Amino acid sequence: MKRILVPCDFSAPSREAFTFAMEMVARAKAEVVVLHAAYVPVLYDPGYAGGTPLAYDISFLNRIEEDTKRGYEKMKNESGVRGVSVSLDIVHDNLISAIQHHVDRKQTDLIIMGTSGASGIREVFIGSNTEKIVRFAQAPVLAVHKAPPVSSIKKILLPTTLRLDQTDFMNKVKELQEFFGATLHVLLVNTASHFRTDKDAVAALEEFAKHYHLKNHTLHFKSYDNEEDGIIDFTYKEGIDLIAMATHARKGLARLFTGSITEDVVNHISAPVWTYNKI
Repeated sequence: MKRILVPCDFSAPSREAFTFAMEMVARAKAEVVVLHAAYVPVLYDPGYAGGTPLAYDISFLNRIEEDTKRGYEKMKNESGVRGVSVSLDIVHDNLISAIQHHVDRKQTDLIIMGTSGASGIREVFIGSNTEKIVRFAQAPVLAVHKAPPVSSIKKILLPTTLRLDQTDFMNKVKELQEFFGATLHVLLVNTASHFRTDKDAVAALEEFAKHYHLKNHTLHFKSYDNEEDGIIDFTYKEGIDLIAMATHARKGLARLFTGSITEDVVNHISAPVWTYNKI
């Protein structure tokens, strides 16, 4: 873990993400890049046929950058973390595009984003920036509601469907486990639509652990009405500190009608959620 990207608008959730990133790099001897997307929409002059783009006064753009730098310095000083490599990257683009371009151009090992969650109609039709990044980012994403001390993360929950073709994802999970020195709690949620007997479930869980050469782990098989409720209930009852989940890019109607368990968990739980969509 050499470079951590923190998209930041200096809101309370993004400051939580920055705090957590600074603690992580203090342990990993890595670099934090704070990405601020100073998006300025294109305006058009209606007096010309087809509209002519209007140019912004350069002093206006300069004020945006100066305000951003002041916010960055204040946030950095308030973090209380010293002796780590941290820098600011200001881009004039929308946030989603800016993150994608940054990941494409530079080696990014982890994206840490603050999130306040979403619910109801807003979740389905608009969602949150964090949710969109979880869905499409080509790097692991760690969604943080409130930054816990890095040293407190000792239990990582891995909800699983027991697929044996997730080598890339599982290697990342094991790296995450090693970084925190945590126990991995592997959870198989039993539902009416994906029912297994206890005997079959235990055998499949053991095969999963053996296939991926898991260490310092425990295996769990629990019955719930649905996967999301199972993950959330298990997290609270077992005192889980962080959840690691695979996700899949979904667009348009596929997102609207099928949803994503991973994105729902990100929106509805207070524990940090680490996700990766390369499986």
